[in-house]
Amino acid sequence: MSTQQISDAELASQPAAYWTGVAYEALIAFTRARQAEKGYTQPQFWLLRNLSKNDISPDGAGMTVPELRAAMASYLRPEDDLAAEAAPLVERGWLTRDADQRLWLTEEGEQARVDLARNAPAIRAALHAGIDDADYVTALKVLHRLIHNAGGTIG
Repeated sequence: MSTQQISDAELASQPAAYWTGVAYEALIAFTRARQAEKGYTQPQFWLLRNLSKNDISPDGAGMTVPELRAAMASYLRPEDDLAAEAAPLVERGWLTRDADQRLWLTEEGEQARVDLARNAPAIRAALHAGIDDADYVTALKVLHRLIHNAGGTIG
Protein backbone atom coordinates (compact mmCIF):
# COMPACT_ATOMS: atom_id res chain seq x y z
CA MET A 1 0.00 0.00 0.00
CA SER A 2 1.48 3.34 -1.04
CA THR A 3 1.11 6.19 1.43
CA GLN A 4 0.84 8.56 -1.54
CA GLN A 5 -2.61 7.10 -2.21
CA ILE A 6 -3.78 7.60 1.37
CA SER A 7 -4.95 10.94 2.70
CA ASP A 8 -3.42 12.40 5.85
CA ALA A 9 -6.70 11.72 7.68
CA GLU A 10 -6.58 8.08 6.60
CA LEU A 11 -2.91 7.80 7.56
CA ALA A 12 -3.70 9.21 11.00
CA SER A 13 -6.08 6.31 11.57
CA GLN A 14 -3.62 3.63 10.49
CA PRO A 15 -2.22 1.29 13.18
CA ALA A 16 1.35 2.25 14.11
CA ALA A 17 2.18 -1.36 14.95
CA TYR A 18 1.48 -2.43 11.38
CA TRP A 19 3.65 0.29 9.86
CA THR A 20 6.51 -0.13 12.31
CA GLY A 21 6.51 -3.85 11.50
CA VAL A 22 6.60 -3.15 7.76
CA ALA A 23 9.38 -0.61 8.29
CA TYR A 24 11.39 -2.99 10.48
CA GLU A 25 11.27 -5.82 7.95
CA ALA A 26 12.16 -3.52 5.04
CA LEU A 27 15.04 -1.85 6.89
CA ILE A 28 16.51 -5.14 8.08
CA ALA A 29 16.21 -6.70 4.61
CA PHE A 30 17.86 -3.67 2.99
CA THR A 31 20.69 -3.54 5.53
CA ARG A 32 21.38 -7.27 5.34
CA ALA A 33 21.36 -7.21 1.54
CA ARG A 34 23.94 -4.39 1.45
CA GLN A 35 26.10 -6.24 3.98
CA ALA A 36 25.83 -9.48 1.98
CA GLU A 37 27.05 -7.57 -1.10
CA LYS A 38 30.19 -6.79 0.92
CA GLY A 39 30.66 -10.44 1.96
CA TYR A 40 29.43 -10.54 5.54
CA THR A 41 26.22 -10.87 7.52
CA GLN A 42 24.69 -8.62 10.15
CA PRO A 43 25.06 -11.31 12.85
CA GLN A 44 28.73 -11.72 11.95
CA PHE A 45 29.28 -7.99 12.39
CA TRP A 46 27.45 -8.14 15.72
CA LEU A 47 29.73 -10.99 16.84
CA LEU A 48 32.80 -8.89 16.09
CA ARG A 49 31.30 -5.87 17.84
CA ASN A 50 30.27 -7.83 20.94
CA LEU A 51 33.75 -9.29 21.32
CA SER A 52 35.66 -6.05 20.75
CA LYS A 53 36.89 -4.06 23.74
CA ASN A 54 36.82 -1.09 21.36
CA ASP A 55 33.11 -1.45 20.75
CA ILE A 56 30.41 -3.24 22.79
CA SER A 57 32.51 -5.52 25.02
CA PRO A 58 33.64 -3.76 28.19
CA ASP A 59 36.83 -5.83 28.44
CA GLY A 60 37.29 -7.85 25.25
CA ALA A 61 36.85 -11.11 27.12
CA GLY A 62 35.87 -14.20 25.18
CA MET A 63 32.28 -15.39 25.28
CA THR A 64 30.47 -18.61 24.50
CA VAL A 65 27.75 -18.70 21.87
CA PRO A 66 25.02 -18.86 24.58
CA GLU A 67 26.59 -15.85 26.31
CA LEU A 68 26.69 -13.97 23.02
CA ARG A 69 23.11 -14.96 22.27
CA ALA A 70 22.04 -13.56 25.65
CA ALA A 71 24.01 -10.35 25.07
CA MET A 72 22.32 -9.87 21.68
CA ALA A 73 18.84 -11.03 22.70
CA SER A 74 17.21 -7.66 22.08
CA TYR A 75 18.21 -7.53 18.42
CA LEU A 76 18.83 -11.08 17.18
CA ARG A 77 16.23 -12.41 14.80
CA PRO A 78 14.84 -15.93 15.27
CA GLU A 79 16.68 -17.19 12.19
CA ASP A 80 20.08 -15.92 13.37
CA ASP A 81 22.27 -18.91 14.25
CA LEU A 82 25.32 -17.51 16.02
CA ALA A 83 27.20 -20.82 16.01
CA ALA A 84 26.84 -21.05 12.23
CA GLU A 85 27.65 -17.35 11.81
CA ALA A 86 30.82 -17.68 13.91
CA ALA A 87 32.24 -20.59 11.88
CA PRO A 88 33.35 -18.53 8.85
CA LEU A 89 34.81 -15.89 11.16
CA VAL A 90 36.94 -18.57 12.81
CA GLU A 91 37.96 -19.85 9.35
CA ARG A 92 38.97 -16.31 8.31
CA GLY A 93 41.05 -15.95 11.46
CA TRP A 94 38.86 -13.12 12.79
CA LEU A 95 37.82 -15.19 15.81
CA THR A 96 39.45 -18.01 17.73
CA ARG A 97 37.81 -20.59 19.99
CA ASP A 98 39.42 -21.74 23.24
CA ALA A 99 39.04 -25.06 25.09
CA ASP A 100 36.02 -23.68 26.98
CA GLN A 101 34.30 -22.89 23.65
CA ARG A 102 34.68 -19.15 24.20
CA LEU A 103 35.08 -17.06 21.08
CA TRP A 104 37.81 -14.42 21.11
CA LEU A 105 38.38 -11.56 18.70
CA THR A 106 41.77 -11.65 16.98
CA GLU A 107 43.77 -8.62 15.79
CA GLU A 108 42.60 -9.47 12.26
CA GLY A 109 39.02 -9.60 13.53
CA GLU A 110 39.37 -6.19 15.15
CA GLN A 111 40.66 -4.76 11.89
CA ALA A 112 37.78 -6.44 10.04
CA ARG A 113 35.30 -4.89 12.51
CA VAL A 114 36.76 -1.45 11.83
CA ASP A 115 36.70 -2.04 8.07
CA LEU A 116 33.14 -3.40 8.05
CA ALA A 117 31.91 -0.47 10.16
CA ARG A 118 32.92 1.81 7.30
CA ASN A 119 29.95 0.42 5.33
CA ALA A 120 27.40 1.81 7.80
CA PRO A 121 27.42 5.46 6.62
CA ALA A 122 26.58 4.45 3.04
CA ILE A 123 23.76 2.20 4.21
CA ARG A 124 22.42 4.97 6.44
CA ALA A 125 22.68 7.52 3.60
CA ALA A 126 20.71 5.27 1.25
CA LEU A 127 18.01 4.70 3.84
CA HIS A 128 17.80 8.39 4.76
CA ALA A 129 17.68 9.65 1.16
CA GLY A 130 14.97 12.31 0.87
CA ILE A 131 14.48 12.54 4.65
CA ASP A 132 15.87 15.60 6.36
CA ASP A 133 17.27 15.25 9.86
CA ALA A 134 14.44 17.29 11.42
CA ASP A 135 11.80 14.94 9.99
CA TYR A 136 13.80 11.92 11.09
CA VAL A 137 14.10 13.28 14.63
CA THR A 138 10.37 14.02 14.68
CA ALA A 139 9.59 10.47 13.56
CA LEU A 140 11.78 9.03 16.32
CA LYS A 141 10.21 11.30 18.93
CA VAL A 142 6.77 10.09 17.84
CA LEU A 143 7.94 6.47 18.09
CA HIS A 144 9.40 7.15 21.56
CA ARG A 145 6.08 8.62 22.67
CA LEU A 146 4.16 5.64 21.28
CA ILE A 147 6.50 3.30 23.16
CA HIS A 148 6.03 5.31 26.35
CA ASN A 149 2.23 5.37 25.91
CA ALA A 150 2.27 1.59 25.44
CA GLY A 151 4.16 1.12 28.70
CA GLY A 152 7.42 0.22 27.03
CA THR A 153 10.86 1.53 27.76
CA ILE A 154 13.54 2.93 25.51
CA GLY A 155 17.12 1.82 25.81
